[in-house]
Amino acid sequence: MTPLRVSIVSAIASILLLLVIFELIRSRRLRERYAILWLLTGLVILALSLWRGGLNTIAGWVGIETYPPAVLFAVGSLFILAVLLHYSTVISKLSDQNTILAQRLAILESELREERATAQPQGR
Repeated sequence: MTPLRVSIVSAIASILLLLVIFELIRSRRLRERYAILWLLTGLVILALSLWRGGLNTIAGWVGIETYPPAVLFAVGSLFILAVLLHYSTVISKLSDQNTILAQRLAILESELREERATAQPQGR
């Protein structure tokens, strides 16, 4: 059975995580679409923390018999990996867009130089 102290500490930690996420969203330092995975992580850990019987059942399903709260760590780790994967895809997309923008800017600068060169008087 999951110790009550572990359930209380993990519930408090997940509530604090949720409060931090809501504050980051409120202060516009974290966009809602990026916060969804973090909110989901906090909610799942909170649910598993409070539902001690469910945590023990899940621990039995995955073969953790000696210390069921290890499932909390595993679930948290999986969600963090999902968040990292999501951010990696976002960064990759932004990097590609940045390259395209740099190329377009170079083309525009080249065209502007050409127009300025042809617009100058021929006497110079």
